[in-house]
Amino acid sequence: MKRLVRRLRDDRGMTTAEYAVGTLAAVAFAGILLKVLTSSHVQAALTALIDRALK
Repeated sequence: MKRLVRRLRDDRGMTTAEYAVGTLAAVAFAGILLKVLTSSHVQAALTALIDRALK
C-alpha cells in the first residue's frame, strides 16, 4: 500500500510537462502575433505611424 501511495504522489516529470505547456503557449502566441502584424490593417497603421514620425 505504501508503495502505491508513493507512486501516486511522485511528481517526477511534472516540470517537463509544465515546460511543454509553456512552450506550446508561447508558440501559439507567436503565431497569433505574426498573423496580426502581417495583416493589411496593421501594416497600414504602422506605415502611417512611421511616415508621420519621419515628417
